[in-house]
Amino acid sequence: MTDSTVNKTETLKKSWQENTLAPLVKRFGERKAKFTTSAEDMIVDTVYTPDADSDSYLEKLGLPGEYPFTRGVQPNMYRGRFWTMRQYAGFGNAKESNERYKFLIAQGQTGLSVAFDLPTQIGYDADHAFAEGEVGKVGVSISSLRDMQTLLDGIPLDKVSISMTINAPAAVLLAMVIAVGKQQGVSAKQLRGTVQNDILKEYIARGTYIFPPAPSMRLITDIFRYCAAEAPKWNTISISGYHIREAGSTAVQEVAFTLANGIEYVKQAVAAGLDVDKFAPQLSFFFNAHNNFLEEVAKFRAARRLWAHIMRDRFGAQNADSWKLRFHTQTGGSTLTAQQPDNNIVRVTIQALSAVLGGTQSLHTNSKDEALALPTQKSVEIALRTQQIIAYESGAADTVDPLAGSYYVEWLTDEIERRAGEYIAKIDDLGGALRAVEEGYIQREIQDAAYRAQRAVEKGADVVVGVNRFQTNEHNAGELLRVDETVRQNQMAALTDLRRARDNQAVTDVLGRIEQAAREPQALLMPLIVEAVEAYATLGEICDTLRGVFGEYVPENWV
Repeated sequence: MTDSTVNKTETLKKSWQENTLAPLVKRFGERKAKFTTSAEDMIVDTVYTPDADSDSYLEKLGLPGEYPFTRGVQPNMYRGRFWTMRQYAGFGNAKESNERYKFLIAQGQTGLSVAFDLPTQIGYDADHAFAEGEVGKVGVSISSLRDMQTLLDGIPLDKVSISMTINAPAAVLLAMVIAVGKQQGVSAKQLRGTVQNDILKEYIARGTYIFPPAPSMRLITDIFRYCAAEAPKWNTISISGYHIREAGSTAVQEVAFTLANGIEYVKQAVAAGLDVDKFAPQLSFFFNAHNNFLEEVAKFRAARRLWAHIMRDRFGAQNADSWKLRFHTQTGGSTLTAQQPDNNIVRVTIQALSAVLGGTQSLHTNSKDEALALPTQKSVEIALRTQQIIAYESGAADTVDPLAGSYYVEWLTDEIERRAGEYIAKIDDLGGALRAVEEGYIQREIQDAAYRAQRAVEKGADVVVGVNRFQTNEHNAGELLRVDETVRQNQMAALTDLRRARDNQAVTDVLGRIEQAAREPQALLMPLIVEAVEAYATLGEICDTLRGVFGEYVPENWV
C-alpha cells in the first residue's frame, strides 16, 4: 500500500464531500441533523471507505452518487429521504381499490403501485367473453377512463407517484393517467410515476402479451419519445427481472437477462432515432429480493455497476443520469409458502432488508397470506409496517452501503457481475435479447434453473421451513380475501352505460385514425391514444383496433 494510494483515496473522498454530497445536502437537507448509534456521542458518517486501499477500490466501488454507482445512485441515499414505500395493490373494481390505496396512504405509504386484473393486462374489457371468471381477481378491473377516474379519485397526482404493472396495453393505461391528471389540473409534465412497459419479459416469463415483438417494441419506443417531450418526470419503462426470478431463474440470470433486455430496448430506441441521453434517464428497473440475504445485496450492487459500464462504454451516453440503474424491489412471491403462513413475515423482513442494504429506490413487501389469496387489509398493514420498522428503527438507513468492504460481499458482487457479463456476451452472439427470446434460449435457461431448484427442494438438499422440514399439522389459514362475480356484472353494466352516454361518432373517428397510424411505421400513436381515452374509447376497443393491424403473438410451440 503506497502513500500515493492513501492520498488518492483521501483526496477523492474530500472532493466527493465538497462537490457531490454537499450540494445535494444543501439543496434537500437530510432526515436528521446528526446520525448516531444508541450512544449519542457515536456519530455515524455518511459513508465509510478504507483508510488505505488499492486502486481497485476506486475503480470498482468509488463513492456513492458517482460512477460506477456500485455504492448507490445518490450521494447520501436514505439519509436524505427513505426509499419510496410502494405497496402493490389492486383488486375488484376501481372503487374498492381506491379505498385500499387511501388506507395505505393513511398508514404511511409514499407511492402507489397498481395491480391490474388479467383481462386488463391483455387488453380486454370486462364484458368480453374471455374476461369471464377473471374480472377483478388478481388486480383491479380498468376498462375505460371512467374506471381510472374512480381509481385515482382523491389522490393528488402532483404529489403521489403512480407505478403501474402493465405491459402490452401500457400506452392505453398511461394515457388514462395523463387524462385524469388533466382533469385534476395536473399537466403531464408534473406527473411522476412508472409504467412497467416491459414486453420482452412477458415473452420470456410472464405471458401477458398481445402483439408480436416488432409492433410491441414500436409501442415501447413510441412511449419513450412521447414522455421525453411531454412527461419528463415519468419513468417510461421498468425493465423487470422480478418475473424472470419468479419463473425460476438464479440471481445471476436475473441480472443478466434483465440487463440484456435493457440493452435491447436502448438499441431499439437509438435505431428509431432517439438520443440516448434524452430517454435513458427515464429508464428504471424492477428486481426481486429472495432469501439468500448476502447474495441479494451483492446482486443489486453488481447490477448497478454493470449497467453503468454498459451505458457509458457501449452506448456512449454522456449524461451521468443515463448511467444510473434506478430500481424498484418486490420481495419474492415464489418464496412464500401456504404452509405456516406466519413464517412469510420473517422471509419478507429478510428480503426487504437485503433490498435496503442493496440500495433500492422503492420497495414493496409481500403480505403473509399471498400464497393463498389476495392479501387482507390486516396483512397488508403488517407488510407496510415491516418497511417502516427497517426505516425508522433498524439504523440500516443511516449510512450508505454499510456492507461495502466485506470480503464475502465484494467477492459476490464481482462474481455476479462476471457471470452476468458472460450471459450478456452469449446473448450478444445470438443477435441480442429479442433474437434470444425468439430462439427460446433465455426461456430454456430459466426452465433448467427452475427444474434444478425444485429438485433440490424435493430431495431435501434445500430446506424450506414448514414445507420439507419442520412441518406441523396446522391447517388454519385465517381470514382470506375473495372477489366474487358481482364485480364483473357491475363492470358490464357500467360499460353499457358508458357506451350509451359517450359521443360514439367521436370514438369511431379517433379509432379510425389510430388504425391508419398503426399502418404507418413512422406515425406516433401515443397522442392519438390519449385522445381516444379522453373520448371514452375503452381499453378493449383501442387494443382491438391495434390487433386488427398488428395481429396477435402466438409462441411457435403453440402452433
